[in-house]
Amino acid sequence: MDNINDKEPKSEAFEWIKSIAIAVIIAILIKTFIFNTTYVLGNSMYPTLHERDRLFAIKIPLYFSGPDRGDVIVLQAPDSIEKDYIKRVIGIEGDTVEIMDGKVFLNGEILVEDYIDSNAYTHIYNESSWTVAKEHVFVLGDNREEGASKDSRYFGCINIDSVKGITDFRYFPIDNRFGNINKE
Repeated sequence: MDNINDKEPKSEAFEWIKSIAIAVIIAILIKTFIFNTTYVLGNSMYPTLHERDRLFAIKIPLYFSGPDRGDVIVLQAPDSIEKDYIKRVIGIEGDTVEIMDGKVFLNGEILVEDYIDSNAYTHIYNESSWTVAKEHVFVLGDNREEGASKDSRYFGCINIDSVKGITDFRYFPIDNRFGNINKE
């Protein structure tokens, strides 16, 4: 009888360790292939997003197609390997994006941007026209104040391989802005 009692705690400990290991593996797989969470730092996406907002970034659509115009994405910062940026996709492969007199034009037509302040003026840094190459996107922050957003005006079009997820759901803070960030 003493041998049986000695084996039970070891067997139970092994089962606990096995369960925890399986849970950790599942969590890593979910975070790597399905979705991630992200935290907003700064005001480059204001008024859509505020500092300290927390968002879900879904990865599954990226396995089937690239992000689409209007999507808010999380991307690896082109100018800093340890940072991620949150930006809005303005142009996709083959599009021409131009900024003239503070307005954004997409393929020759003024872009209706109901997600930015109505009196926003989109500044340019060096260039004012971009043609989006294959497997690239043109992104802008929703905050168009001068110097408020490092985006494609600053670093050019980004490769879709640097996109980490598409986000449209704010899960924190739980207030009147909770939920879909692209409310229509």
